[in-house]
Amino acid sequence: MPTYEYYCEANKQRVTVQHPMDLHVPDWGMLCYLSGTSLGPTDPQASVRYLPSVPVVHRRVGDSELKERGFTKLVRRDVGVYENVTALDKEARYFVAGKPETAPHLNKKIGD
Repeated sequence: MPTYEYYCEANKQRVTVQHPMDLHVPDWGMLCYLSGTSLGPTDPQASVRYLPSVPVVHRRVGDSELKERGFTKLVRRDVGVYENVTALDKEARYFVAGKPETAPHLNKKIGD
């Protein structure tokens, strides 16, 4: 469900809410109902204005690109067994719960 941001001139508040695209939010009362927030002292009939935002575009990133960027991706293969699909040369390919020597070398990937 899409996320929308609204502004109420009566109380100078911005509220972010998710709702279907075909729903029109005309006033503060409906906005508070949708967002689960309190009306407060503001008149429920106070008008709200939709604030347009830049759409976010997501693109799939492959395992090799994650590895190049320094990320670690673990894929569950069995109970307590994870495959490190972004393993570096010195890392174990499989991480087994309870065996710390198989854990990914996060300290080599994380820096200040």
